[in-house]
Amino acid sequence: MATLDARGLKCPLPVLKARRALKELPPGEALEVLATDPAAPKDFQVFAREAGLTVETLEAPAGEYRLALRRA
Repeated sequence: MATLDARGLKCPLPVLKARRALKELPPGEALEVLATDPAAPKDFQVFAREAGLTVETLEAPAGEYRLALRRA
């Protein structure tokens, strides 16, 4: 699983960086995103729905979000 560290970035940068990183991954591969923006979970849910991705929220320390995006 590839990892994108988007901690410290505010919307829309985490989603834009994730979109770029996903283009380089083969189908079925997952991208782990680390983020601190409180809007990240909602932003990534919308992005995933529009892009045909699945998104999983993974455990993370308080104040951080850890998401896995997977191409279908």
